[in-house]
This record gives sequence, C-alpha cells and structure tokens, in this order.
Amino acid sequence: MTQLAQFISRAARTLRFVIGVPDYEGYLEHFLASHPGEKPLTRGEFAMQRLNDRYAKAGSRCC
Repeated sequence: MTQLAQFISRAARTLRFVIGVPDYEGYLEHFLASHPGEKPLTRGEFAMQRLNDRYAKAGSRCC
C-alpha cells in the first residue's frame, strides 16, 4: 500500500472508532492472529454481537 492509502485507511478506522462503528477488519486481524484454525464471525454476526454488547448492559438506556 502506498503511504497515502495507509493514511486514509488509518484515518477511516479512527473515525469509525470515534463515532462508534464496530471495526470488523480489526476484529479479523486480532482473531486470525489469536485463534488460528477457528472460524471467525461473519460481518453480520459481528455487527449483531456488538449491538447486543452495547445495549444489553443495565443502565445503557435512559427510558
């Protein structure tokens, strides 16, 4: 990758983190490095798990 492409990729990842969008690519990198031979979640499964993690906590809603 060129330096510009790497910069744009890092900036996009940072922006997604700041606004609360789950980082599937980061998850895949970590999962494949830490759990060789196991099957990672699909993008849809990952998104659902993150939503459940975010909203299943007691006190996470105002109403």
